[in-house]
Amino acid sequence: MIEVYTDGASSGNPGLSGAGIYIKASGKHYEYSFPLGEMTNHEAEFHAIIKALEVCQEVFPNEILSFRSDSQTVVNVIENDFTKNKTFLPLLEKIRDESRNFPYFFIKWIPEKENNHADKLARKAIQVQRNNT
Repeated sequence: MIEVYTDGASSGNPGLSGAGIYIKASGKHYEYSFPLGEMTNHEAEFHAIIKALEVCQEVFPNEILSFRSDSQTVVNVIENDFTKNKTFLPLLEKIRDESRNFPYFFIKWIPEKENNHADKLARKAIQVQRNNT
């Protein structure tokens, strides 16, 4: 089973955003940081999960995925497989599509303090964008 920690961060809401992904697999750790441009914090959280699914498809195809996120909103939308929010709906649909590539995809909420690695990686992605402007 692959443990995947995701976090999205925004500097402002909306503002420059980043996705952080920290993966534990077979005793190894993998870190990814993705600049996302301008979006809200919630959108960044969804995009972090999408990016993580894309990474897992490439690096860990056909594995069982156990995702963790500190965004209760995102976890609830994915667990319930439902949202009325017109901004979140296409993101949920993308997560549905990407997660079908795996035998099992689980997601659970964790407190912020348990998601430090992914948070740092998301903030790093924001900093990269600031430095390039």
